[in-house]
Amino acid sequence: MNIQTPAPIAASQRLIFNLPVCDFDWADAFAFAERTVSRGVGQTIVSFLNANNANLMMRDPEYRAVLSRHLVLPDGHGVDIASWLFHGDRFPANLNGTDFVPALMTYLTTPRRIAMIGARPDTLYRAAENFREHAPWHEFITVADGYLDDARSREAMARVRAFQPDILLVAMGSPKQEKWIDRYVGPGHARLVISVGALFDFVAGGIPRASPTIRRLRLEWLYRLVLEPRRLWRRYILGNPLFIYHVLRHKFGRRAPAAPVPVQRHRP
Repeated sequence: MNIQTPAPIAASQRLIFNLPVCDFDWADAFAFAERTVSRGVGQTIVSFLNANNANLMMRDPEYRAVLSRHLVLPDGHGVDIASWLFHGDRFPANLNGTDFVPALMTYLTTPRRIAMIGARPDTLYRAAENFREHAPWHEFITVADGYLDDARSREAMARVRAFQPDILLVAMGSPKQEKWIDRYVGPGHARLVISVGALFDFVAGGIPRASPTIRRLRLEWLYRLVLEPRRLWRRYILGNPLFIYHVLRHKFGRRAPAAPVPVQRHRP
């Protein structure tokens, strides 16, 4: 796990499919992020585990290895079900990136420099403008869209290094964004790096949010499925039963010991 800040806030972790997932509540998650950003050295990379990402991880050893080097936060009702079956209790909080990152921008009262990579160019710029309205005391800079080859990726990270941000947000979708971070992001790029999925689309207004009640019930996935059935039916109609299958097989089935996962980190 890539947590290099000295003496971090103590947090226990729960294994979900043998991947450590932090069980912060909201207050501890915010406090951890603030401490990480405030320190002058070290780097923490944050990713999220939801049912879809777990399905991807189960068939992609490289993705699992990448996540094992990140600090992973729980996202959604699916991982709560897994936690309840594996450990007898749900996670203290649903720390999905769509809610956590904007709330963190508000929580951080000291002005910070925040770099943004990912999404389509128009979406990226609208998201940055809306972030500036949401938290005008921070400085948001759009570095590059999410359509990057190797050369453009290296150029983007050179700009990030010159900007010296406190926080880097990367929005490319899973598992692309986590693998991209693992390959191209290194010490000196930012103290806190967060893989944020579709966050820029939500912040830009391209994807409407469900009502607060639906979000509290952790049913926003169903709301999104109703809005975009052709794009999301595989993820939810096929993916949710597959996730439950993985949970039950992991809980009740006979499993061979997990093979060692390589943990060497690629640097640009």
